[in-house]
Amino acid sequence: MKTVFFVRHAKSSWDNPSLSDRDRPLNARGLRDAPQMGLKLKQLNANIELIVSSPAKRAFTTATFFAAALGLPLDEIVLEPRLYEAMSEDVISVINGLSDEYKVIAIFGHNPTFTFIANLFTEDYIDNIPTCGVFKVDARINSWKEFGENSGRLTAFYYPKQSLL
Repeated sequence: MKTVFFVRHAKSSWDNPSLSDRDRPLNARGLRDAPQMGLKLKQLNANIELIVSSPAKRAFTTATFFAAALGLPLDEIVLEPRLYEAMSEDVISVINGLSDEYKVIAIFGHNPTFTFIANLFTEDYIDNIPTCGVFKVDARINSWKEFGENSGRLTAFYYPKQSLL
């Protein structure tokens, strides 16, 4: 069994229109939500062994908050350029290339791709993965090379406004 936690980056700032999309930082809400959602995964005993992130500043910053909450070294976060502006096939290809030594991973990236991927693994329609939303896919596979649309199912879905209830 292999498990993937897909994490959409936290809310980003549009305060500086001269910044490139790739360089946009998190806004105040994102800076609040990312640590809280990282702690939620820690409380759920997510046991994440590897974090792979889009190189966009908002995704990487989100990943660093999760790594800190989970007790993972920040310098071991893998930056993967193919996750920025990725299609679902690109994300799955990144996962397919991972070492089988890892059983539980987290992928940090962007919408609309993550919402599309979530819907590949569930019979229930998910309209949108909100910022800093996390969904978990459990796959009955032995190798990441086998990960794909029919290899697993969405078993959990969390987002910041849930934790405020």
